[in-house]
Amino acid sequence: MSDKDWAKELAKIDKQLESISDDALLPAKPVPANAPPAAKAAATAEATAVQSRTTTLGVMLRLVLAIALGVGMLFWPYESRCGLGLAAYLAAVAAVSVSGVWSAVWSWRHRAGRAHVLSLLIVLWGLVLAGMEVLPRVGYAKVTPGQTAVWSCS
Repeated sequence: MSDKDWAKELAKIDKQLESISDDALLPAKPVPANAPPAAKAAATAEATAVQSRTTTLGVMLRLVLAIALGVGMLFWPYESRCGLGLAAYLAAVAAVSVSGVWSAVWSWRHRAGRAHVLSLLIVLWGLVLAGMEVLPRVGYAKVTPGQTAVWSCS
């Protein structure tokens, strides 16, 4: 096939996909082939409603959990300048980033645009928090006056 033939074929496929609603593309419960059209339509509508409810709930629960974790890091109650306190803080920051990625993947799969953007912002927030602690200790960033950048307490 030449390039022009492929372009025509792809244009025909695009036209067919545009003529079908998104609901018709979703997999529905198996309905017998000899069922009346009303039963087929009802099964498709039911599957769509159930899927949209669970999708929205799952996306929002994951997003709320990730946001709560990210906001909670602002109120970290323990010493996190060196030693085990720093290790615990960095583990919690890693949990923030992982929860953001978890929420981002879920929201991407379920086509929730706003939730996906918020999830990516949570990942960024986790990276910023980690960078604020790690970069001065590896010599990349300046140490704030009056503060020490060491990994272990002496």
